[in-house]
Parts: sequence; structure tokens; C-alpha cells
Amino acid sequence: MPGVLPEGEPVPADGSLPATATRAVGARGFGVYVHVPFCASRCGYCDFNTYTADELGGGASREGYADTVLAELALAARVLGDAPPPRVDTVFVGGGTPTLLPADDLARILDGIDRTWGLAADAEVTTEANPESVTPESLKTLRAAGYTRISLGMQSAAPGVLAILDRRHRAGRATEAAREARDAGFDHVNLDLIYGTPGESADDFAASLAQVVAAGVDHVSAYALIVEDGTRLAARMRRGELPYPSDDVAADRYLAAESALDAAGFSWYEVSNWARTPAGRCRHNLLYWNGGDWWGLGPGAHSHVGGVRWWNVKHPAAYAKRLAAGESPGLAREVLTPDEAHTEDVMLRLRLASGLPLAVLADAGRAGARRALADGLLDPAGYAAGRAVLTLRGRLLADAVVRDLLP
Repeated sequence: MPGVLPEGEPVPADGSLPATATRAVGARGFGVYVHVPFCASRCGYCDFNTYTADELGGGASREGYADTVLAELALAARVLGDAPPPRVDTVFVGGGTPTLLPADDLARILDGIDRTWGLAADAEVTTEANPESVTPESLKTLRAAGYTRISLGMQSAAPGVLAILDRRHRAGRATEAAREARDAGFDHVNLDLIYGTPGESADDFAASLAQVVAAGVDHVSAYALIVEDGTRLAARMRRGELPYPSDDVAADRYLAAESALDAAGFSWYEVSNWARTPAGRCRHNLLYWNGGDWWGLGPGAHSHVGGVRWWNVKHPAAYAKRLAAGESPGLAREVLTPDEAHTEDVMLRLRLASGLPLAVLADAGRAGARRALADGLLDPAGYAAGRAVLTLRGRLLADAVVRDLLP
């Protein structure tokens, strides 16, 4: 979760939503995101809303965090009281490092969500984890509590790349943790990769991909390194200690990922995500990309219900203080205009392998789609079926295609 929040109008102290937002909660699915803002150390590339023990200060701690999240959940139940979602389809616990909390606390949070709104019988329940923050015993506890999916931050198999990224785990630990998760009974296991780190060679990335495939996971996420202002990595690059990432290298790495994963039986379903089977796709992220509703619990967490998006105060101490006073932790919100909703719909759904219906585009957007088709950026078969579907080259230039499809 990025550390910089947008601006917006104030959120009412009781967290109430406009009646128009709650008329059909969950019509496109309903999920719950839980942000756990704690990390053992800060990675050099990270600008997420996370805190080490030294950065927390007074008024916040890991020990009381589960109770604070449950207090926001109780507020959420009051806000949606007369219009509750039909069920919770997905839960995603992200961070930070959620598994720095005791597994029993993560179990208690999930139980609270189930008691409040009810988990669907086939609910997908994911937690993120750093490889060094889980053990076979903690994984078994999480699985017994109802977690069905785990996403492990591997980033690279090369020790030198991990050092540049300031990752704490040793090379090889991520794939060990993936096997431990499988042994604990997790239905779905994801490994995250970052490519394009300064000093990473083509052979380094090929080795990372080979280890991912050999680990037997059913989902892989691979993202190009983005250097965010204010991070330690950005400072090192400004000082000339490290070169800035190369777009050409990033494109080569992406093509290598597609080739290796396709050969291993994975299929892309979103520009940066591959799964072995449809069941392995991350349903929670699909909820975001398809415009569903979700409530975000935790400091800095974003929520979206019925076209209203809001975000919580960032610092865990401020978050806890508001809830202790019986107030919403919401910092600000925005009501999406039809044009804004359309822009987001195009930006997100175009990234999916299922593509975007051409019928939702304005005349200028359909003209842009014709140009993208002629340039080899959209799939001819998908276009003939009435959808804008990116080709492999189109995936490399997805942002440019989006600009062509928007007025």
C-alpha cells in the first residue's frame, strides 16, 4: 500500500456513506482487505505505509493491533447495517508483513470477518508473508483458521539482488516456504518476483524463474522495479551509487518471464500475473480489477463501496486513537464521477486477459482501438469477438494502449 494518500472530502465521524452507495453492496462481489503495517526492517525500494518497531513511536503496537482492526470491523458493520453485503467472497491480508502478527491474531481477525458478514462457502482468504516470517507450525495454524492462499515475497533468487533490495531472507528461503505452505495444506501459493534491479543479470532472472517453477507454486506475480521518491534506493541512485532501471532491460525480463512461465504451464490473466489454472487466479485482485466493492481495514487502507472510495489515516497510532474514541479512522473520500469510473474501468480491465468490451468505449476510444489493432497491440480474434485484448507486445505498451482508448 503506497505511503502517499490522495486528497478528498472529509469522511463523517461516524463513517456513514451516501444512500446511493449502499443500494447494491456486493453486486459485483464483496471483499475485505486488512492492512498490517508492521515490518521487521524497511526494504530499500519500499514506499508503502509500513513501520518498523523504531518508527512506530508511542500509541501503537503489534500486541493490540488485532483488537483495533476488530474495532474498525464493528464500525463497518454499523455503517453497512441496513445494507450488508450478501457474503464476503474474498479476504486479503496485506502489508507490511502480516505474518509478524501471531498466527492466532490473524485467525481472530478472520473469525471476526466471518461473524460480522459471513464468509462465502468458497471464499478465497489470502495472507501475504515474507519467507523468513513463517514456520511450518504457523502455516498450519493459518490453514486451520481458514486461510486458503498465501503470497510470499521472493523478489529474486540471486543473493546480490536481494542485498541491493535490502531483503532479509536468504536466497532459497522463499521456495522452501512455498513448499512448507503446500505441506500445510494451502490450496494456492504465490511467489512474487521483482525484475530490473540494478546489477541483476539475465541469468539471475532466469534462475529466479527456474526456482519458482521448481517450487511447484500455482501462481506467480512479476513486477518491474519502480524507484519511488523518498526511498533508500532512490537516494542511492541520486548519489550515483546505482544506475537507474532500464526500460529496455525491463521489457527483456518481461518477455523472459512470459516465455519461461508459458513453457511451464502458466497462463497470464493480468499483465503482471500468471496462474497454472483458472482456480489459481487471485480472486481478490480480480475483484479490484472488475470494479467490485471492498472494505479496507487498517491504517492507510482504501475502501470502495458503490462508487465511493475512502482511505484511512496513515499512522497506526492515529488510527487506533480514532477508533478508541468511537470515530471512523477515515481520513478522506471521493465520489467517483461517471467519467472517472469509466477511466478506471478501462485502465484496469484492459490489463486482463479477458480484455475490455469495445462497446463500453466512446467513439474516440473505438477509433483508438482500431489504431492499436493495426499496430499489433490488440489481438485480432478478441477484436472480432468485440473485445480489446492485449497482445504480448500490447502488454509491454499497455499504458500507451490505455491512452488510445480514453477520450
